[in-house]
Amino acid sequence: QVLLVESGGGLVQAGGSLRLSCAASRPAVSPYTISNNAMGWFRQAPGKERELVAAINWNGARSLYGDSVKGRFTISRDNAKNTMDLQMDSLKPEDTAVYYCALDSSPSPFVRAGVPEYDYWGQGTQVTVSS
Repeated sequence: QVLLVESGGGLVQAGGSLRLSCAASRPAVSPYTISNNAMGWFRQAPGKERELVAAINWNGARSLYGDSVKGRFTISRDNAKNTMDLQMDSLKPEDTAVYYCALDSSPSPFVRAGVPEYDYWGQGTQVTVSS
């Protein structure tokens, strides 16, 4: 079982910035590394389906972004620390949602965009952007 814990959410005014972090661990396996797996950030607003925000492949060489966040958000990872970050700039009220960290346990070298592709999920962190 992989544990994913998000941090960094909060309330910010439109136009502001937030940085989310995801820390991964696997209590039954020591040492554990995320360096073999793609990871992603997804979000879900009330009454809406969960959607891709950004995803990154195992070594950070490839990434995907949802259309609504391209040019404003940046995903990154540090395999040595088992962490993944999401820098969110120029935030808009429509970015308000619960943001989830996710890990794709498949050995694929590619990065995938679909919610079903990801096996492990964090509890989520709330991001609220006021107008």
